[in-house]
Amino acid sequence: MIKIYHNPRCGKSRQGLQILEHSGKEFEIIKYLEEVPTKDELKSLIELLGISPLELVRQNESIWKEKYKSKKLSDDAILQAMVENPKLIERPIVVVGNKAVIGRPPEKINTLLSD
Repeated sequence: MIKIYHNPRCGKSRQGLQILEHSGKEFEIIKYLEEVPTKDELKSLIELLGISPLELVRQNESIWKEKYKSKKLSDDAILQAMVENPKLIERPIVVVGNKAVIGRPPEKINTLLSD
């Protein structure tokens, strides 16, 4: 099952959702601001994405700049920051099986749909 971690207020996330809708494939929408991923779920996503926890952070968000940017944080602390402030999680994230992409630009989602 395809999953999209989606924020309806984000234009890129809406574009990603539109790509999935046009694909004709079934998918599940996870509104991650309401259904906040656990640390373990974030670790799994990061592993699928092949990135570091910091690369999943929206570093231009005011919360990040005000509370975290100037600190030296462990990966665990970064994960905790995302759990406590899910707005910091980059979006949209699309997962298909054991592969995932951050849909920035949204067209990157197509790389998962062609398999």
